[in-house]
Amino acid sequence: MPDPLVADGGQRVTTVDQWRQRREQMIQILEEYEYGHMPPPPGNVKGHEVASKPLMDGKVMYRLVHLTFGPEEKLGFDLGIFTPAETATVKGPFPTLITLSFGVNESAASRYQVALDRGYAVVLIGYQQLGADSPTYRKTAFFPAYPDYDWNDFSAWAWGISRCVDFLETDPLTDKSKIMAMGVSRLGQAVLLAGAVDERIALVAPVGGGMALRFSGKGRGNGQGIDEIVDQNTYWFGPRFAEFRGQTDKLPSDQHWLLALAAPRLFILCNALSDQYGNANAAAQTYLSAKSVYAFLGVPDNLGVSFRPGQHGMNATDWEAILDFADQKLLKRGGNRRFDQLPPAEQLH
Repeated sequence: MPDPLVADGGQRVTTVDQWRQRREQMIQILEEYEYGHMPPPPGNVKGHEVASKPLMDGKVMYRLVHLTFGPEEKLGFDLGIFTPAETATVKGPFPTLITLSFGVNESAASRYQVALDRGYAVVLIGYQQLGADSPTYRKTAFFPAYPDYDWNDFSAWAWGISRCVDFLETDPLTDKSKIMAMGVSRLGQAVLLAGAVDERIALVAPVGGGMALRFSGKGRGNGQGIDEIVDQNTYWFGPRFAEFRGQTDKLPSDQHWLLALAAPRLFILCNALSDQYGNANAAAQTYLSAKSVYAFLGVPDNLGVSFRPGQHGMNATDWEAILDFADQKLLKRGGNRRFDQLPPAEQLH
């Protein structure tokens, strides 16, 4: 696994200033070889409230907000925003969890009740409004407006998360210091990238996404490695990613870099022990290989991991882990749950 604390020239990082320089170097390498290059922030994000209504017997407020931005303000997408209803004892601004989803309708509220009940706001992004999850992606969403950029879907989805953050920074119901991002599977991969490059995201929580490529795929622990991804979904990663089909070890980066780039911010990696698309050992190696950066920056407890029995996807156990981690680390509500425990080795294979 390429060491995040050793610069390209072989110099070991020993100061915070050197880490900042190394961090920029790592982002450039990821853009060049894994993800392609994203456009700069457009600087003109605006939100227009389309609808609002109370839900769950008045305990939750729902807002549908349409964002506009980009060249001639012609780009945009919708947000479904759920916030705890303000009362004499419940007051905003609220810690806010952004999640990539399949839709933003009010009907999704029940799926996020566990977070709302704990006092978190939830913001849904319909991810295919950011770029079609198909080979036709180049004709959709943001891509036609930026023809000179070599980005693909993961980068577009991550860039869209950052445009959501642009808006939330202007929203009086959002606690700007407590913005989180969560996604599952391929959407977890996009959250992984967004959390690495956007330092306004205080807590990053991919579920079932982000396993080390060097420990994934046929002959490497199974699941989806570079070969399998390139053969099936060339529109996810950047255009040079396919060059590493059959030669994974030549990739100058790996997914633990994305965890490292989030440091010293909060990060929790959630995975299943029988994930059919990844493998538990690859997730464990990702976590272990990023720990050195958190330790170097003096925040070893800001990197967490959670494994559960079962297969790919997200369930109540993952929700509990993310919210417990956020309660303890971000909201300082106390608690003694540990997030530095790996399963026994025999369960990781």
